[in-house]
Amino acid sequence: MVAAILLSALAMSVIVGVRYLLASGGFALATRIRQPGLYRGLERQMGREVRWSLLSAVIYGVPAGIVAWGWQARGWTQIYSDIGDYPLWYLPLSVLLYLAAHDCWFYWTHRWMHQPRLFRIAHAVHHASRPPTAWAAMSFHPWEALTGAIVIPALVFIIPIHVGALAVVLTVMTVMGVSNHMGWEMFPGWMVRGPLGAWLITASHHQRHHEYYACNYGLYFRFWDRLCGTDKGLGKFAKGRT
Repeated sequence: MVAAILLSALAMSVIVGVRYLLASGGFALATRIRQPGLYRGLERQMGREVRWSLLSAVIYGVPAGIVAWGWQARGWTQIYSDIGDYPLWYLPLSVLLYLAAHDCWFYWTHRWMHQPRLFRIAHAVHHASRPPTAWAAMSFHPWEALTGAIVIPALVFIIPIHVGALAVVLTVMTVMGVSNHMGWEMFPGWMVRGPLGAWLITASHHQRHHEYYACNYGLYFRFWDRLCGTDKGLGKFAKGRT
């Protein structure tokens, strides 16, 4: 049993690491095409981001691997594979529930990480990326990575979700985590500055967090920032960024 759990944890760590390299590498390539020269001079920083991120991949992979083993070998979780187990309307609802719960957890742990002592110990690693690049999405100190690694594995014990819907959640998490750090906005201005953008977080919103730190703590939605008075609007990209 122990060997099976360790193998599952190793496999998930590799999967998370490869997912990071593919997603960040893909968006870094898109940046090179859409914003040539944007990351010029940041080679050492990007190397540091990759190293921290691959360490984070291991930290994310261990609880994910344990949960994956528990689901397959013991049926411990609320993950289901038969689409008929719940009504079809529950599929998108479950995705939304996971994103909302993750966003709530991220807002409060992220804001907590900005307490001076915790910032120096852990969160300063992420903010050492100035400006952040597509490789910075998982560039965390191990203590910070641990706070992010436990949330989805914990939710699968609480909220039922189809394995395919869980894949959608993980895809959204990966894409938004990477795209919010690219240093330019991939979504059209009418969306970012319109009614939809008033509630959804994109690179323009997260950019302001990296400019001023004590604001814009959310991950997917602006709800908690608006409710708690920490939403400071959209940031400005450096010269040459759009």
